[in-house]
Amino acid sequence: MIPPMESIRLEDIAHARSGDKGNHANIGVIAWTPEGYAFLCRWLSEAKVAQFLLPLRPRGVERFELPGIRALNFLVRDVLAGGASLSSRSDCQGKALASAILEMPIPKPANLNQMLRPVASSAS
Repeated sequence: MIPPMESIRLEDIAHARSGDKGNHANIGVIAWTPEGYAFLCRWLSEAKVAQFLLPLRPRGVERFELPGIRALNFLVRDVLAGGASLSSRSDCQGKALASAILEMPIPKPANLNQMLRPVASSAS
């Protein structure tokens, strides 16, 4: 028997921003650390984002890598039910998609401690 996968939430290793482009949404996932970014590049695929957002019935998902800022940007097509001026959805501009994606369960990496948000040190 295969043991169950131990998981964490995406928000444990990243933060996110999102917004609309007409009927499409952009979701930026920004890793806290270089190790977290490397993990996300390997694990957080277009297919996994599309599957997570399946209840919203996106037409497609494209991923763009932004290594200089340790981010992945996902363009989610036709997910806003027409966009801001046409949609009756409560989040017709896609602002809540960043919060939603951060709830995604992901496998717990062996080096999780290297991916967590750095703790700010207080100035002496």
